[in-house]
Amino acid sequence: MLIVADLVALALFGALLWCAVTVARFRELPTRRRFLPLALFLTVLAASILRGAGIPQIAAAIAFPLNLAALILAITEIRTHRHRQHQA
Repeated sequence: MLIVADLVALALFGALLWCAVTVARFRELPTRRRFLPLALFLTVLAASILRGAGIPQIAAAIAFPLNLAALILAITEIRTHRHRQHQA
């Protein structure tokens, strides 16, 4: 069962990275909106590194909520971008 949980976490991590990089490529968005998902991703990465360094409290407190926030934000920006392209 632990293998399945690890695979789900790895899939979420990969999806978040792909979405964050995709949003960062949208030139028509303001800079802060383009790079916010990527900044949240890097914050989660830093929290995961702290978990590996023996400080799991910080990672347990912020990693999962920031993962979800970054993923939801990136998916919303991607959908908005596709909707604008479709209407143009």
